[in-house]
Amino acid sequence: MQYVALATDYDGTLAHHGRVNDPTLDALRLARSSGRKLIIVTGRELPDLELAFPHLELFDLVVAENGALLYWPAERRTEVLAEPPPPTLCETLKERGVAPLSCGKVVIGTWRPHEATLLEVISSLGLEHHIIFNKDAVMVLPSGVNKATGLTHALTRMKISADHVVGIGDAENDHAFLDSCAVAVAVANALPSLKAHCDLVTSGDHGDGVIELIDRLLADDLVSLGPRRPRRVLVAQSVPA
Repeated sequence: MQYVALATDYDGTLAHHGRVNDPTLDALRLARSSGRKLIIVTGRELPDLELAFPHLELFDLVVAENGALLYWPAERRTEVLAEPPPPTLCETLKERGVAPLSCGKVVIGTWRPHEATLLEVISSLGLEHHIIFNKDAVMVLPSGVNKATGLTHALTRMKISADHVVGIGDAENDHAFLDSCAVAVAVANALPSLKAHCDLVTSGDHGDGVIELIDRLLADDLVSLGPRRPRRVLVAQSVPA
């Protein structure tokens, strides 16, 4: 078995309007019963994810807060991978009228059109943080923290090489983590920019796309995709000299 792990985004990929349907849950169970490891890679904060998705036990590991936090459902154990946001950052954003606003262990989240205010406040406080978009959602994280760095930490803990991981997503914040996987897949409802950068685009959207990918994994371990150059080569060639 070449591909021993499946890493999936949550909102817009595994879930539709925040919920995962029963056929998708059944497909996840089949993937798990095949001996493959399952990983969620999400921008959500963990308490919010637990409320939306009461089936975390299907997953071996969760990468939450857009790469800033790891969670092992079987052990109910967490590991924070970056420094928490300075209290002044959340306080100033509230004073500037940014709402809704959530401040997690590391990530700060809100929605468009507050990105300009976020950038102004980060600059005024002299912080080395960056802004990440997930369609209409906007997140603030320490520089260098994203879904790819979180997945790298997760795979290290699991002793799995990225060469044996298939990733699937739908939005801007999935570019980095999909680039770090051996096979990058976009669901049918994904942004065009993400589809153009992936090895495979499913015909189904949201959970149907995940089911389609799992069916192909179980059928032939993606041999039907044919030979491909390593994604690290493709990524390197896409960066201007």
